[in-house]
Amino acid sequence: MGIDHFALFVVAGLVLNLTPGPDVLYIVTNALRSGARAGMVAALGITAGCFVHILAAAIGVSALMAASATAFTLLKWAGAAYLVFVGLRMLLARAPTPGASDAINSVAARADGTGEKALKRIFFQGFWTNALNPKVALFFLAFVPQFIAPGVEHKALAFLLLGLLFNFNALWVNIGWAWAAARMAGRLTSARHAMHWLERAAGLMFIGFGLKLAFSDHPAN
Repeated sequence: MGIDHFALFVVAGLVLNLTPGPDVLYIVTNALRSGARAGMVAALGITAGCFVHILAAAIGVSALMAASATAFTLLKWAGAAYLVFVGLRMLLARAPTPGASDAINSVAARADGTGEKALKRIFFQGFWTNALNPKVALFFLAFVPQFIAPGVEHKALAFLLLGLLFNFNALWVNIGWAWAAARMAGRLTSARHAMHWLERAAGLMFIGFGLKLAFSDHPAN
């Protein structure tokens, strides 16, 4: 399939996905606040957003963005604004009342309309958090081609396959983050006030990520 050092690609991808960043922070925050189900839905949203970058890079859109300072700047500001928006929502969120986590985690059993709405919001917020971040697109352009054989005929297909594999492996790592955070929250059920402050801290970090992205330079500069 024109892929070099396949095992190294898998290991490097797993290590990169284990490194905390905005995506991991979003997953962990939702799992801590609302349980494993919410964290896993957040992971699915992040994964769906990543598909946008994989497809864009495979067809050359990301390469165009890497070459165009204007395209990069537009997406950069959109992504930064959305990260700040998510951070403000976390920062200003009300403290959860007893039973709030149960309301979300029992969606499948009770078909609770409010719970369904909350899970959809978590999914799409995760999707846009990833899809509007140009750094993710540029990461794929820098990382994946290193593992494509120089003489392969269908480079776009090889890129697409590697990108999908990276995203598939990332999904399970992110689900692991959600499960671990939910287990931690289960041991802190009597400390809801502390959990609320953790969410506020996460909100501040999201605002910081957004500001960092807003003031980042184009890679060509």
